[in-house]
Amino acid sequence: MQNQDEIQRLKHVVRQLLDEAKQQGASAAEAAFSVDNGLSVSARLGDVETIEYHCDQGIGVTVYFGQQKGSASTNDVSTDSLRETVKAACSIARYASADEYAGLPDPELLATEFPDLDLFHPWDIDAEQAIALAVECENAARGFDKAISNSEGATVNSHQGTRVFGNSLGFLQGYQSSRHSISCSVLAGSGDNMQRDYWYSVARNPALLEAAGLVGEKAAQRTVARLNARSLSTRQCPVLFAPEMASGLIGSLLGAISGSSLYRKSSFLLDSLDTQILPDFVRIHEQPLLVGGMGSASYDAEGVATRARDIVSEGILRSYILSTYSARKLGMQTTGNAGGVHNLIVETGERDFAGMLKLLDTGLLVTELMGQGVNRVTGDYSRGASGFWVENGEIQYPVQEITIAGNLKTMLRNIVAIGNDVDLRGNIRVGSILLEQMAIAGE
Repeated sequence: MQNQDEIQRLKHVVRQLLDEAKQQGASAAEAAFSVDNGLSVSARLGDVETIEYHCDQGIGVTVYFGQQKGSASTNDVSTDSLRETVKAACSIARYASADEYAGLPDPELLATEFPDLDLFHPWDIDAEQAIALAVECENAARGFDKAISNSEGATVNSHQGTRVFGNSLGFLQGYQSSRHSISCSVLAGSGDNMQRDYWYSVARNPALLEAAGLVGEKAAQRTVARLNARSLSTRQCPVLFAPEMASGLIGSLLGAISGSSLYRKSSFLLDSLDTQILPDFVRIHEQPLLVGGMGSASYDAEGVATRARDIVSEGILRSYILSTYSARKLGMQTTGNAGGVHNLIVETGERDFAGMLKLLDTGLLVTELMGQGVNRVTGDYSRGASGFWVENGEIQYPVQEITIAGNLKTMLRNIVAIGNDVDLRGNIRVGSILLEQMAIAGE
């Protein structure tokens, strides 16, 4: 249940900022006010390690004098502080160079409908209850297998926040949201044969979190499975990205079709609109109004209405990811993605994870990636990896200390299948992705 009094309190402050900007001579302005609070508890080896309560607030204002722009921020809501913050933004704007693409969105693109997306579920949990959950989670992991030799601990987080955004075009809206999580990381083995892994569950509604014991067991199961890992000889072979790794692959695609990369000409997908960038069975679409979604929002960071739309259909790039500024730089219209995408969904095939392993047949299953070896300009991709070697559709042994390499343009075109084993924990919803071939550098 949204607390309308709290939202109104924040709206009052944003209104003050916008009025003050007008009084100080700004031709246009936008302002945001966010308040966040929460509890974070971690336990290690059965003992409490940290208990943190946090309560933060931030206020930001951007003013325009024609095409000159200035921004300033504060966390003090006093009238004097708000006036000084606006004054600082105005001072910056007066000295800034004019930018023909700067300014507020076109008024007709602003959101006018604000459905309840069920994003706010406060968790009535105190520190003692959170500690008990963290200890339960870690105990389940430590007791899962005698090979579990140490722990990096378990953490329980509860967070809720209120955000209000307004501009001088008459837009003023706010909403509350929550996010809760349970995580655990443990170590297995001894001496030189040590492995670590983790698992976590995250949800807006605490009732939808995985049980603490189950989170611990999954962390332990994943860790034990990595024991006695070996390297591979250098080779070319098919590669299956586990769902949580596949989202990173899609993230690299999103980065390449985002407005800032395109107008800076720092993307391997320049001038790719309406061209084939993926196999024809691939559809990627945005669903910002999903009830309870981790990325749900009825408007973007500029107040522009979000909408369900295809970004890729039949493998063809149908749309870029644009804010007002990047769209104007490219001679296009904003796609309502200031601040990023909202619930990006990659349509799946019919195979579950076991079915994807069967389709892989013989090759590498990647479950962890290391390093930042992705060149967005050229598409060159080279990252440290670990996972499992698969033969005849069955996992044979864990693999570590290898590098996988390719070029994203080719990798995306050579997707063989996408599984229905979708990871729902983030803003990108995708199952495991099988690539026809990558280079493996090992021994």
